[in-house]
Amino acid sequence: MDQVTGIKSVDFKIKAIGHGVVNWNGPTALSSDGRTVDNHSLPKLRGYTNLSGKIKAETGFQYKKEATDINFDETPLYISQNCIRHHLFRDQSFDLHFATAKNLQLVLASITGLVRGYVVPSSQCKRSSPLLMEDFVDQLGNGNFEQFGQAGERDNSSFYSKTTFGDTLYSSYGSISIEQLQFISLDKKFDRAAMEIKDNQGEKVASLVEQFIQSLNESLSPKAIFHTNYVRKGTIFEEGEVGILLNSDAIMALVEATLTKVADLSIRQAKSYMYVDEILVDYNDSHKMMRIKRDESEISQQPESEFATYFYAK
Repeated sequence: MDQVTGIKSVDFKIKAIGHGVVNWNGPTALSSDGRTVDNHSLPKLRGYTNLSGKIKAETGFQYKKEATDINFDETPLYISQNCIRHHLFRDQSFDLHFATAKNLQLVLASITGLVRGYVVPSSQCKRSSPLLMEDFVDQLGNGNFEQFGQAGERDNSSFYSKTTFGDTLYSSYGSISIEQLQFISLDKKFDRAAMEIKDNQGEKVASLVEQFIQSLNESLSPKAIFHTNYVRKGTIFEEGEVGILLNSDAIMALVEATLTKVADLSIRQAKSYMYVDEILVDYNDSHKMMRIKRDESEISQQPESEFATYFYAK
């Protein structure tokens, strides 16, 4: 059986800097002076629960925590990967509202179609994203309790509070799967068709994809090759799919474009901000997934072999 060799993923470590909270969790029921209040806003805190663990014996009711009862070392601030992905691909964040079976070739020949991934419920067409992003987790813990008041008549509803943050320093990791990036299925056989094609349409779709990738880096020679039977290496029955396979230059162009998007990421919202300060890349040709997390001395910051090929035409 042929072994898959070469770069299997491009992993990266991220350091980001910011101030304040850019990703709120919203109002949270907490305790204040012995009563439950719903006017405290919390940011996203990893592993946080608003239940204190103290139970009222006769009813089994769990008391809520006080707003100030937070340990930011145990439950650190974080920015969710969904928020990160939204801002990474913000230019095209609403385009999929207009995607139909008749125009999916335009979606496929875009950074959304090739890297972000998509699902079009009306046609059941989809493409799994080759990009994995982890949550951005704060390392400083500069949290603070703040009480606010609204102008006008003073009553219980005019006061509210927030858990706010000062300077932030985030750490995160991500990975680009070469297997998912290099192959675009145009076949419903395995329920992963990126789009439905008609007779003689496959070559045209491949040409559109190739033109888009070429526009990302004019110095490379990307190829998007259409074939009616691409087989995954190692299969028993060699049952294949209609699809498009990207060559090494096409993969490199998309990897570079994705890493540039991550390196240039900045978020400014909710009167706060965050931006990526450093990114460390590993062209990982080993079987150790995300080895950059465990031992940075093992990583390859430049590609030292070809990208792995998972499919062949038969």
